[in-house]
Amino acid sequence: MNLDKHTMPETMASTSYICNEAASFWQAFKLYNEVVAGTWGVEMLQKYGYTNTMLLVFWGLGCLLAHGATVREERSLMGSPFQVTVVHEDEAFAQEAVNIAFLEMARLEALISSWRASSQTSQVNRSAGIAAVPVDPELFRLVKRALKVSKLTDGAFDITFASAGNLWDFKTGVIPAEADLKKAVAAIDFRNVVLNETQQSIFLKETGTRIGFGAIGKGFAANRAITLLKKLGVAHALINAGGDMVATGKQEDGKPWQIGIAHPRKKGKLLAHLSLTEQAVVTSGDYERFFTRDGKRYSHIIDPRTGYPVAGMASVTIICPDGELADALATSVFVLGQEPGLALVNRLKGVECILVNGQGEVFYSKNIQHQLAFVKDTKVGE
Repeated sequence: MNLDKHTMPETMASTSYICNEAASFWQAFKLYNEVVAGTWGVEMLQKYGYTNTMLLVFWGLGCLLAHGATVREERSLMGSPFQVTVVHEDEAFAQEAVNIAFLEMARLEALISSWRASSQTSQVNRSAGIAAVPVDPELFRLVKRALKVSKLTDGAFDITFASAGNLWDFKTGVIPAEADLKKAVAAIDFRNVVLNETQQSIFLKETGTRIGFGAIGKGFAANRAITLLKKLGVAHALINAGGDMVATGKQEDGKPWQIGIAHPRKKGKLLAHLSLTEQAVVTSGDYERFFTRDGKRYSHIIDPRTGYPVAGMASVTIICPDGELADALATSVFVLGQEPGLALVNRLKGVECILVNGQGEVFYSKNIQHQLAFVKDTKVGE
C-alpha cells in the first residue's frame, strides 16, 4: 500500500503519540510501510517474528528521542564480531532498535555473501561467462558504486580480486601454486563486470572471474544499519562492523564518540584516539589475518594486480562521512602504498588518512588535524 496524509484513518490521526522532533507519528507509520514493502518485505519480517503491531510500536517510540539509556550488543556476522550501540531515553526501544539493526545487516550478508550458495552474488559467480543474472536493486547499486571506486583507484580496488583471493587460506597458511595464481589474475579486471541498467542484471564476461565484497561489505552493512536506525528515530548510535566504525550523534553523556585506532604491531595498544560524530572510521591492516612463512608475512589483503598479499604496509585508517567508501578506500590505499595512497586521499574532499608503512613510520593526510581531534603515537616500530 502507498499511504499519504489524505488517506490516514481518523483514529490514527488522533493517536496519543506526540513527536517533538521533525518526524510525526504519521511519518513514522509511512516509514514502517516503506520498510515492510521495500527494504525487508513482509516475509522477512515474519520470518524473524516481527508482527505489524510490534513494528508500528517501534516506529512510534522512535519519536521519543532524547539522551538516556545506552544499549550495546555484539553478534557474529560476515565472519567477524559486529557491535551495535544505541543511545535512547527508552531502554526497551533502544534494545529493539539494536535488534532491528542486526536483522538488517544479517539480511545484507545473505544478499552479498559469496560463500553462501543461495546468495545472488554466488548466482552471479556461477553464471560467469555464461549468462547475465538479474539481481536486487541494492546489490546492483553496490556493484555500480564499487566499479566507480575501481576507476578512481586505477584498479587498486577491484571486487573481482576474489578470482585469486579465493585461492588463499590464511587459517592453514597454504600458498597457492604459481600457475593457479597466474590463471586467476588473468580473470581479475573490474571491466569484466557488465551491468545492464534496464534489466538490473550483472554479467561476468570471463568464466574465471569472481566477485566478492570482502573489501566493502562491512562498510556497506554498517552504513545501511545507521540509515535504518535514523529512520527509526535513533539519533545517537555507533556501529562496529568487524572494525568498520560508523557513528551518528553522540554518546549518552553528550560527548562525541571516542574511537581507538589499533596499533598494527603492539597487540592491545592504540595508535591514535579519534573523537567523532557523523563519521566513519575504517582500518585495513596486515595484522588482522595473516601467516608467516620463511620470515615473510602474508596478509589477507590481496593486490588484484598480482594475486599476492600486499607487502610493505602495516595499516591504513580512513576517516570520512561514509562507511562504505571508507572501507573501499582503506583497501585501495593499502594496495597503492604510501606515496600514491596518500596522494589519492589528499585529492579527495572530506577524506582523511592515517598510514603506517612496513617500517613502522606513521604518515597523515594533509588536513586530518583540521577535521578530527586525535592523539598520535609516532613510535610504532615492531
